[in-house]
Amino acid sequence: MKFEKLKNWVKGIMKTIELLKLAYKDPRVPLFAKIFSGMVIAYALSPIDLIPDFIPIIGYLDDLIIVPIGISLALKMIPKNILDEYKKKLEEK
Repeated sequence: MKFEKLKNWVKGIMKTIELLKLAYKDPRVPLFAKIFSGMVIAYALSPIDLIPDFIPIIGYLDDLIIVPIGISLALKMIPKNILDEYKKKLEEK
């Protein structure tokens, strides 16, 4: 049961990253939101971390904390109507 929750959470994060990618390409999104979104996407998909993963527990905690906070902040910077538009596009896929 816990594994299923984790699996769904990761799928949700990946869908949100896809949403940020779509919004990043949109000219209606403010420049600062694009820059921040790009940084969040790069960090989430990059094998390079602020705290290396080989450090027990703490190495993985940075991914579990930094990425969701970054995504949350990026989503707040993008206008809601644009997010809604791209959410519908992702649901249609």
